[in-house]
Amino acid sequence: MIFRFTQYFSLFLYLVVSSSVHAAWSIVAWDPPFSYEGKQRLLQYQPIKSASQVWHLCVTYPHLKDPYWLSVNYGMVEEVKRLGINMTVLEAGGYPQLATQIAQLKHCTEVGSDAIIVGTVSYNGLSPSIRKIAETTPVIAAVNDIENVGVSAKAGVSWYSMGQKVGQYLAKRHPTKGENEAKVAWFPGPIESGWVQFIDAGFNEAIAGSGVSVVAVKWGDTGKEIQRNLLQEVFEETSDFDYIVGTALTADAAVSELLSRNLRGKIDIVSTYFTHNVFRGIKRGHILAAPTDSPVLQGKLAVDQAVRILEGTLNEPHLSPHILMIDQNNVGQFDTKKSLAPASFWPTFEVISNAPLPTN
Repeated sequence: MIFRFTQYFSLFLYLVVSSSVHAAWSIVAWDPPFSYEGKQRLLQYQPIKSASQVWHLCVTYPHLKDPYWLSVNYGMVEEVKRLGINMTVLEAGGYPQLATQIAQLKHCTEVGSDAIIVGTVSYNGLSPSIRKIAETTPVIAAVNDIENVGVSAKAGVSWYSMGQKVGQYLAKRHPTKGENEAKVAWFPGPIESGWVQFIDAGFNEAIAGSGVSVVAVKWGDTGKEIQRNLLQEVFEETSDFDYIVGTALTADAAVSELLSRNLRGKIDIVSTYFTHNVFRGIKRGHILAAPTDSPVLQGKLAVDQAVRILEGTLNEPHLSPHILMIDQNNVGQFDTKKSLAPASFWPTFEVISNAPLPTN
């Protein structure tokens, strides 16, 4: 009887402890912070257990028309709910909408937000606004890289490394010029966005000296129709290439475009980041590969950093998930929960916990 009681009591303690401690995240910290040229330090990161009060976070994204940002949104929503705080989400409508995002940052301060998380549309276009806002309100950069002006924390990977991963993947398949060399039609994304410049530089550095060469380049916003139009422009000029490499929306549009032109199997597709459609495309053999930077986890990290700043417990101001290249060899073997929002999740613009949101 005593033995059975001891078993039940041990189980009870285990369940209590398990429910109160959130699982650690295996991530990377940067030394010095805010510089992707610094050293990476592997870290088992214990997310904050709970918030000391019902803080209000204001968040602005470039857009929510890309499933990638939907997954970031999901990660933030889940972490905000877990911590019992409030969040308001705004979206600029696309990377060309710098003026809109500047106005959204102003709105976040006017409603008395405790902290602002920004997924920027521009590397340095927000710097004057953030410099002023940071005098009274902490700003956390999420996902997209940003100039180190007024930023209290960063949650995001090196987009140079994302481009580099893709270039290395292709360079490994085509290491030297000659019979096995390959031509690429390259769609890096919106030229005005900071992350695109980094991904373009990383990709081109990785393929330098290999058998991979870029024969066409098209820049454009990450909308499926925009990317489809860019693909069609390239095909009007030439179809003499072996790979379409570009944004997840490019890859998504390329699947149907190649089918309609009877080119499926003749030209391969590689995405520079990971979304639901890219995941399905890899599983079905329509897309060759893509790197994942765990956007769900990035969203959670940004919220965690914001709360730690507000409560004076921030020790790691610059954190990144690991970058993992996904293809047919491992597509069924990695944790999709860190990368993809559930199919049932819809864009969420407001999370309200126990206390009301701030008002003007």
